[in-house]
Amino acid sequence: MIIKWLKIAPVAAIFLAFTANADIELKDNSEILGKWNLYAEATKLDGEKKKITVEWEFKNDGVLQTTSTDSVGRTKEMKIAIKYSIADGVIKKQVTPGREKYESCKVIDKDGKNMTLKCDYLFFFLTKI
Repeated sequence: MIIKWLKIAPVAAIFLAFTANADIELKDNSEILGKWNLYAEATKLDGEKKKITVEWEFKNDGVLQTTSTDSVGRTKEMKIAIKYSIADGVIKKQVTPGREKYESCKVIDKDGKNMTLKCDYLFFFLTKI
């Protein structure tokens, strides 16, 4: 019995490691609707986080309204509306307004009011407002 368990233990450990780091698949946009404070971005999940001040509002009509605040610039606030959708459990968001190029953003962590996204080139750290 113990020998059988010792043979199964490594396989079980590998399975648990993969499920612990599994991405969260979104069923639809209801899980992300509303306003989010995008407070940091990073090139690596455990890398240095660059602080930013951006608000993302996921609207029900497939529009992601971004509002960035520039405390030292002339504009003070810039609003940009881009398209988004949920496909295959991930967020597909427009890279640039007016262009039909999209990037995929996987939800890699979501608990309570916090969410972490892994997009094509950056990790985004958000808090629900």
